Amino acid sequence: MNKTFVLDTNVILFDPLAINKFGKNKVVIPLVVVEEVDRFKKDQNENGRNARHFSRIIDDLRSRGPLVSGVKLDNGGELFLTVDTKASMGDKAKIDLSINDNIILGAALACRDAGENTLLVSKDINLRLKADVLGVPAEDYGSQDVSLDELYTGQRTVEADEELISFFESERNLTLNDLGLDGVDVLPNEYFTIQLPGNERRRVLGRYDGRQQKVVPLINMREGIWGIYPKNVEQQFAFDSLMNDDINLVSLVGKAGTGKTLMAIAAGLEKTVGDENYSRLLVSRPIQPMGRDLGYLPGDVNEKLGPWMQPIFDNMDFLFGQYRTDGSASYEDLINHGLLHIEPLTYIRGRSIPGQYLIVDEAQNLSPHEIKTIITRAGEGTKIVLTGDPYQIDSPYLDEVNNGLVYALENMKTEAIVGHTILTQGERSALSEAASHLL
Repeated sequence: MNKTFVLDTNVILFDPLAINKFGKNKVVIPLVVVEEVDRFKKDQNENGRNARHFSRIIDDLRSRGPLVSGVKLDNGGELFLTVDTKASMGDKAKIDLSINDNIILGAALACRDAGENTLLVSKDINLRLKADVLGVPAEDYGSQDVSLDELYTGQRTVEADEELISFFESERNLTLNDLGLDGVDVLPNEYFTIQLPGNERRRVLGRYDGRQQKVVPLINMREGIWGIYPKNVEQQFAFDSLMNDDINLVSLVGKAGTGKTLMAIAAGLEKTVGDENYSRLLVSRPIQPMGRDLGYLPGDVNEKLGPWMQPIFDNMDFLFGQYRTDGSASYEDLINHGLLHIEPLTYIRGRSIPGQYLIVDEAQNLSPHEIKTIITRAGEGTKIVLTGDPYQIDSPYLDEVNNGLVYALENMKTEAIVGHTILTQGERSALSEAASHLL
């Protein structure tokens, strides 16, 4: 039996192409949704762009016939634009139809009462709760059938005997067959901890090179990276991805205090200023919500950015203050010489970024569409590093698995130019680690 999907306004603002994502089924958009979308069309942020895109799509569909009678979509589905039903009867008498959300819910009720297999699609948790009370099935849009604990970690532990470990140390490579993993789905740039059974101290670390189809040693970091040394195995994996020029997209996921941002900036400085492999280090983070005007703060654009970019400056102060001598350059000098640039993501649309080391901090606050916009800005020779904590979502329409950081990880993890590490061990301080677990 075909389904009827009733869409909420926030679904359209999240993904203007949503009407094409429901297969050969009926898609219903209440008129009030169009009215709400219209209020966003003049905004210069992501919501405004999506609202204008959706309006153009709907306008093009009018040429196929009256929307109120239904028009065919390219994917075989059918789109209906419905006028709200305010009849005070049955369940609709229980809700206040002067509220837009309730009008959308009323449209779903009308479809259900007509005998249709109806599903309300909304990113508004409270609307989904109200739908549940009235017996209308409701789901989030874009959610994945997987929990955060089941996401790809980017690493695995394998037990091996002393002979095999010694062979890896001398020959510097192992095949999956050597490790007893022949036929196992191992992804490119997946990291390995190879250890003796029952002896975690006797171990070697490696990375699966998808091109060679072998596990190879990590990059040597005995001299540290811009004065920073990895404090645990996870950080060694992260630094290997950050310092490997063959890996063009790195995602670092972890709670506060695991060193995500600090390691990314240290590696970026090393590769840009130290090795000169990239023309500039570009560090950015979303101003939540992405695209908000920087007005209502005194000063020029740099002064306006101060509160938003302070976490980046804190890491810069640490790197330059603790590990640089009095005669060395400060990060302000690097900014003045064009080697370091710190900016918001607000104006990245339409840009091309070649030959740069781009760090996107707090990427969990970006939508899948926004993360696509950022990654597609990468020009030849650019490396992008995404850092974030999916448990710290500031956007009301994103969750732990339905955000740009996790979306990029899950959809690009099979590529040979992509590396990923989940960081679980906090290294900021004993107090920070205790608070992370106990508060």
